[in-house]
Amino acid sequence: MVDEPLKQQTDIARAAALVADPSRARMLKCLADGRALPASALAGEAGVSAATASVHLAKLVEGEFVTVSRQGRHRYYRLAGPDVSAALEALALIAPPLPITSLKQSNRTNALHRARTCYDHLAGQLGTGLMGALLDRGVLTGYDGVHRAERAVRDRPASYGRDIHYALTDSGPAQLRELGVDTDRLPPRRPAVRYCVDWSEHRHHLAGGLGAALTARLFELDWVRWGAAPRVVHVTEEGVAGLEHSLGLTFAR
Repeated sequence: MVDEPLKQQTDIARAAALVADPSRARMLKCLADGRALPASALAGEAGVSAATASVHLAKLVEGEFVTVSRQGRHRYYRLAGPDVSAALEALALIAPPLPITSLKQSNRTNALHRARTCYDHLAGQLGTGLMGALLDRGVLTGYDGVHRAERAVRDRPASYGRDIHYALTDSGPAQLRELGVDTDRLPPRRPAVRYCVDWSEHRHHLAGGLGAALTARLFELDWVRWGAAPRVVHVTEEGVAGLEHSLGLTFAR
């Protein structure tokens, strides 16, 4: 009999300790959109000095929450992968809300609900609306995009979905090529079609290689742009018209 590999327990306490510090938590949230940022930007977001930020970032790199690369004289940090982003989303679901004490905070919260990134793909009302449009247009098939908690087996908000199998239809690749997304060039080692259960909308948004490629294409077309706050994105006027024409996705006027 072939020996099975030893199953190891995971060190949840060590991972939790890395997130528990408020400054590190703010840095991680700032990186949750998948972009690489310099230490100076992360220090400013966390409200700490450059020296303190360096200590925090070293701990996050050691804990494999973030990676670092050097460009010239500067170091750029990014999340180690989508699983880290998914873990942060799950923690956000059970964490108590931060008190909203200003109009700026209220606007940021509303903006996150409207349109945000979930690592390298779109979430919020924009992300779930996009998923619904792809289903309505027959690009994807498999389910209706709605998370029904009473029927869920493994699916939970703020995590990758596992109960449903979505797939491209026969006509899906051709429709996506009209948008400039070539499904034949998606990363071979990453699932092409995955979904996340959106924590704010309780619907599904598109993840996986296709979700990332479609999001990158929307940025390339200037149909969406980064907002001032981390993870927030805004749909441009060209994006409103383009998404309505290409996918039938409508926006409140």
